[in-house]
Amino acid sequence: MSVAEFYESALTLLKGRGHAVSIVAVPNEIAPAIPFAEDLAPRDYDPDSARRLLGALCSADRVFRQFRSAFLGKVSPVHFFWGSFDLAVTRFSGRPAPRHPGGVPNLPDDVTREAYSHEVSSAGFWPGGAGAPGGPFFYSYAYPGPEGFAAAKVAPEAARFDETLGEFVLDYEAVRAAPNPDEALMRFLQSTYEAAADLARWDRKVLDCATGVPGVPRPV
Repeated sequence: MSVAEFYESALTLLKGRGHAVSIVAVPNEIAPAIPFAEDLAPRDYDPDSARRLLGALCSADRVFRQFRSAFLGKVSPVHFFWGSFDLAVTRFSGRPAPRHPGGVPNLPDDVTREAYSHEVSSAGFWPGGAGAPGGPFFYSYAYPGPEGFAAAKVAPEAARFDETLGEFVLDYEAVRAAPNPDEALMRFLQSTYEAAADLARWDRKVLDCATGVPGVPRPV
């Protein structure tokens, strides 16, 4: 069906269950953005692709949660962004960041500036699409990007800094085909975080800790 048909059906189902839903009915973070109600082009649904994407997201989520457990400072949950359609986890240094310039297509500047009000090191998985180059891949970036970040040595060897995106990327296929995919992804997450935190002089003695077990309280 078309996006417009799906949008109407979804809101109708919600309304029938007693939920009056009001959303900004335009895609975020892409330009041009066709309002959902006006997007009449037919769309195919491929169940196999949907299942494989879910499998990739669940596998990435497992490793992201383990990575998240090695940080004592403020850190986001592993979460899925509705706009750019990526799974992400973000660590915060606790220090204020320069005011973000905004300008992300179809995303209010107030939202962007709240998200980047403090220094971050953020990593995630993006399945591709929306007219952007590349994908699927894992990514890692810092805001503000510390001097020398783009030239930092990170792992595994297949990881690279993408000048257009302004972040490190690691192709999903390189992780999938690795002898130990979990280890390859963890090396990418850890090495890019260390590069960002060390170059920006985060207080890692206070913020870092040994890797824990997600969902299990840490003994003190």
